[in-house]
Amino acid sequence: MDFVRKKLIVLTGPTAVGKTKYAIAMAKQFETEIVSCDSRQFYKEMSIGTAVPSLEELAAVKHHLIHHKSVVDYYNVSMFEQDALKILNVLFKTKDVVVMTGGSGLYIDVIANGIAELPDADLELREQLKLECEEKGLPFMVQKLKLLDEEYFNTVDLSNRNRVLRGLEVCLQTGQKFSELRNNMKVKRAFEIQKICLMRDRDVLYDRINQRVDSMIQLGLLDEARSLLPMRDFQSLNTVGYKELFDFFDGNVTLEKAIENIKTNSRRYAKRQITWFKRDLSYEYCFLNDDLLIR
Repeated sequence: MDFVRKKLIVLTGPTAVGKTKYAIAMAKQFETEIVSCDSRQFYKEMSIGTAVPSLEELAAVKHHLIHHKSVVDYYNVSMFEQDALKILNVLFKTKDVVVMTGGSGLYIDVIANGIAELPDADLELREQLKLECEEKGLPFMVQKLKLLDEEYFNTVDLSNRNRVLRGLEVCLQTGQKFSELRNNMKVKRAFEIQKICLMRDRDVLYDRINQRVDSMIQLGLLDEARSLLPMRDFQSLNTVGYKELFDFFDGNVTLEKAIENIKTNSRRYAKRQITWFKRDLSYEYCFLNDDLLIR
C-alpha cells in the first residue's frame, strides 16, 4: 500500500487580510478541521477585540485552540507547541490534510521548526534589565534591542515589555543575536508543511483594518474591554484593541483618540507581521484582489 504523507497547510497573513474566510473554504475543500495559531484568540474572555470567528463560521468547520484558556492562565509558545502537536497527531489518524490558520508568526514557526534551545535565564541579568527598564523606560530598552538585534527588533511587539527584555537578555547573555539563535533550530515533523501567506495591496489592507476597528466598536468592544479592566495587568491583555481602551478608561485620552490609536497600532502590527513572514523564504504568497485569490 502506498504511504500518503500527511500535510499541514498553514494559511496566514497580516491582521484583517481575510484568513478566516479562506481557511474555512480550504478546510471544507479537504473535508478537514482547523487548528488556530492566533495567540490572541486563545483567551475565552476576548472575542470582539481579537476577531474570533463568528458562531456560524465556527459551526461550518470544527476549530481547535480557540477560547481554550482564560486571560488569567499562564500560557506560552512551548505549551502551545505541545497542545497543537497532540491535536495534529489525533487529526492525522483520519485526515490527510489539516489547516492551521492565524497571524502569530512565532506560533507558526514553533510548529514548523520547533523551539530553539535557548540558555536558561540569568536571573541576575534579568533583574538588572527590569530595573533599567523601570528607571529609563521601555523606549530606551527598545532602542538598545535595535542595536543588538535589528531583525528581532523589526518583528517583535515593541510594546510587549517581556518579549523586549527577553531578547535583550539572550543577546547580552550569549553574545549572539536572539533572532539567529531561534532561526537556527530546526526539527523534522512527521508531516509535510505548506505555508501560504495571504496579502493585499497596502492601502486596501489598511482600509480593511480601519473598517474592522469601527465594526468592533459597534459590536461592543468598549463593554468587552471594560469587563476586563480588573484583569488588565495580565500579559494576555497587553495587546492592541484593549490597552488603548484601558488608556481611555484611565482618562488619558478621549474615546475618539483611543479608537484612532487602535487603528494606528493595528496597522503597525500588520506591518510587523509582514516583515516577519517575508524573512521566511518557504512561504508561498497569494494576493487577494476583491476576494479573488491570485497566486
